Amino acid sequence: MQDQENQEVSNHPEEPVQAVAPEAAEPQSPSLEEQLSATEAKLAEMHDAFMRAKAEGENIRRRAQEDVSKAHKFAIESFAEAMVPVRDSLEMALKVETPSLESLKEGVEMTLKQLTAAFDKNRLVEIMPVQGDKLDPMKHQAVAVVPAEQEANTVVNVLQKGYMIADRLLRPAIVTAAQAK
Repeated sequence: MQDQENQEVSNHPEEPVQAVAPEAAEPQSPSLEEQLSATEAKLAEMHDAFMRAKAEGENIRRRAQEDVSKAHKFAIESFAEAMVPVRDSLEMALKVETPSLESLKEGVEMTLKQLTAAFDKNRLVEIMPVQGDKLDPMKHQAVAVVPAEQEANTVVNVLQKGYMIADRLLRPAIVTAAQAK
C-alpha cells in the first residue's frame, strides 16, 4: 500500500506544492471596533440583568414590609373574634329586666366559660401558684414578705392571678412570700 502512495507521489512531480499562507490558516481577529461594540452589548445586557435583580429585591423587601404591617395590624383578630361572644353575653345579661340571683349567677358562669375558652384558644395561660410554691421572679411579684410556718421565699398567699401569652409574661401573679426564719 505504501508503494502505491509513493508511486502516486512520484507520478506527479510536476505539480508544485502550494504553501499555505499564514493569514489563511488563522481566522481573522476582530477589529477593535468590533470588540468594543461586543463588549458594550455585553455590558448593556449585564446592566439590564442587574437592574432587574435590584428591582426584584426591592419588590421582595416591600412585600415583606407589607406582610409585617398586616401581621401587626391584625395580630389580635383571633382574640377579638373570641371576645365578641363574651361581650354579647354581657349585653344580653344587662337587657334582662328582672333578673333573679340564680339567673345572674348562671349567666356569669356561662360568660366566664366563654372567656376561658377565648383565653385557651389564644394561648393566654393563667399563673396561679399555690401556697408553698417556690417564688419564681419570672412569674411572681412579691409585694410583701410575711412571717409564715413554711420555707423562706415560698408563696404564702396569691393576691392576684398572673397571665402568660404562650411563653411570654403578660402580668406576674401578685403574691406574698414567706419571710426567712
